[in-house]
Amino acid sequence: MSAAPPDPADANLHGCYAGAASRLAAYLIDAAVSSGAFVVGLAVAAYAVDVITGRSVSWSKQNAVTAVIFVCWQFVYYAYSWGVAGRTLGMALLGLRVVRRTGEAIGPRTAIIRTLAFPLSFLFFGLGFLGILVRRDRRALHDLIARTAVIYDWDARVARFRRRAQRAASSPGQAPAESLGQAPAESPGEVAGSRAAGPRSAALQ
Repeated sequence: MSAAPPDPADANLHGCYAGAASRLAAYLIDAAVSSGAFVVGLAVAAYAVDVITGRSVSWSKQNAVTAVIFVCWQFVYYAYSWGVAGRTLGMALLGLRVVRRTGEAIGPRTAIIRTLAFPLSFLFFGLGFLGILVRRDRRALHDLIARTAVIYDWDARVARFRRRAQRAASSPGQAPAESLGQAPAESPGEVAGSRAAGPRSAALQ
């Protein structure tokens, strides 16, 4: 007996590789957020020192201590965000997520490797980002080193909701499972799509 043909909607359950424009926008948001948080943190620290010791503290960009603190903060911002959630704030706003090249979620170890390799893509006038434009999998140099990829994450959720809405509309006499307080059963295609290794098609983070 031949297997049933796959549902065309199942193809949308796989995240597509994120493009250069989306990744650049996410990076600019993250740069603004992380730098703003760093400035606020320095201001709070200076105020606390002034209140406790009575001495005023001024932070200078040319100060080596300030530079070291800034680098450490950037490392924590990206490594923690990628390791815990698979995305930074900017990536979340753009619907992006970092995954392994097989499509699985990355862990803390991969997040640390990716964060350490991230600055390498900026060398030689950003030559490491060229892969986002020329490779089908949109992987930059730090993606290749960490064996990661960046995908659009919300496509899968939108596709699932669309399928459920279509099923509810085609069966007017049957209430959707969500309205009965029950979780809707996933079709075999959805289960296979969620377990499939790797993103589907051919995006600075």
